[in-house]
Amino acid sequence: MQERPLAFITGASSGIGQALAGRYHRAGWRLALVARREPEIRSWANTHGISADSYEIYGADVSQPNSIIAAGQACLARQGLPDVVIANAGISIGMDTAERSDLDVMARVFATNNLGLAATFHPFVTAMVQRGTGRLVGVGSVAGIRGLPGHGAYCASKAAVISYCESLRGELRASGVRVVTICPGYVDTPLTRENRYSMPFRLRPEEFADKAFKVIESGTSYRVIPWQMGVAAKLLRLLPNAWFDRLLQGRPRKHRQGQGR
Repeated sequence: MQERPLAFITGASSGIGQALAGRYHRAGWRLALVARREPEIRSWANTHGISADSYEIYGADVSQPNSIIAAGQACLARQGLPDVVIANAGISIGMDTAERSDLDVMARVFATNNLGLAATFHPFVTAMVQRGTGRLVGVGSVAGIRGLPGHGAYCASKAAVISYCESLRGELRASGVRVVTICPGYVDTPLTRENRYSMPFRLRPEEFADKAFKVIESGTSYRVIPWQMGVAAKLLRLLPNAWFDRLLQGRPRKHRQGQGR
């Protein structure tokens, strides 16, 4: 009997990561779940009746490369080589370049959203190439398509996710390993609930996870979810800078650390 496929998912203790874990479980996959808050994952799994032999939990801080690499290596030793690796963990904090402390915030955002993503993939690339199959999934954001006020760190980090995954896709093209970039629009998660501006086409995490699961299974290289945000992003990308700047003039900024709403 063939063993069930395995999905390795970071940021699995809440939001999109938790919803993706639930979707893969319903599809019959085994789970390798990564987060700093291990008890929350275990509580969620127990509440949803997920049997202990269906998942493993790996505590790791994605912003620390050695920590997430160790989690990946532990997964290889305990569960084997995943079929899908989803680098979902990320943070979003507003910043003001005039504030010295916000430069440290920017470094944290990049450490988690960019270096952490590459370190998540690192333990699995060689083995996937040798096997000739696998999917590496980078979670970007529609915010990576154009810069938004107060969102300098987050927008820059997600633009980097998109470019990094594109580079990796080219490197692995002939290997049989697919690189998938998913750019969520607005999803109702703890990451977005404190935003001080309207969030059109907002999805529930479960809705997003269902759409993302189908995209990943299809092997599509790049997708904005939902599609309406993809259309909006393309239109914004086409706007001349003067028009775009005028459109965003006076828009509420992303709250900085400690500001709340």
